[in-house]
Amino acid sequence: MSGRVVREGYSGTGPGAITPDGCAVELYSRLSVGDEPDVIAGAVPAGSRILELGCGAGRVTHPLIRRGFDVTAVDESEQMLEQVRGARTVRSPIESLDLGDETFDVVMLASFLVHTGDHRVRDGLLRTCRRYVRDGGAVLIQREGQDYHTRLPRERVEPAGYTVRIVSSTPVGDGVNSVRAEYEFDDARWSQTFLSRQLSKEQFEGYLAAAGLRVDRYLTDDGVWVRAVPK
Repeated sequence: MSGRVVREGYSGTGPGAITPDGCAVELYSRLSVGDEPDVIAGAVPAGSRILELGCGAGRVTHPLIRRGFDVTAVDESEQMLEQVRGARTVRSPIESLDLGDETFDVVMLASFLVHTGDHRVRDGLLRTCRRYVRDGGAVLIQREGQDYHTRLPRERVEPAGYTVRIVSSTPVGDGVNSVRAEYEFDDARWSQTFLSRQLSKEQFEGYLAAAGLRVDRYLTDDGVWVRAVPK
């Protein structure tokens, strides 16, 4: 049975429950991790307290825990959080997260969430990052690659044996694209459609600055992973 999809511009197909932003819970519980844990571990002190915003089913959470990080995992989907093991979990939209006066060594915003189509949501995400990073801490953000919307369609076969395809990216107005992704396993297929606002390096850094953050350094050659710090 599929869950109801209620967020405008976002949808998903395939077996199992689907969250309001089009993410299939079973799919996300199957996806393998790439080099994200290596990038993160290389950018922050060992054993850091990490606030992971938008953790999903724990694809990155679990490797970080195994590396000795203390992770608080936040997601608005109860069904996603049920897949997370070994971390403190908090169910909440990111932009309205309320953890009182807590702060963390590291706040992490992955999954290209900074490219949300809604300006208010993006600004809310970045304000949450700033609110919960301690003085002297770091915010790790994943952003889209330079050719994310132009080199299409494209696909990759993961070492685990499944195929990921970015099928299309269609402009829908105001600088926002509707992106369709497909995931093919031997026994199941899923699709996800979501909205993405393309951000130049200058726009991205400007939105960070408005939230009280600045780029410390780009962590990967392609500029996808960024380490930001409080201004």
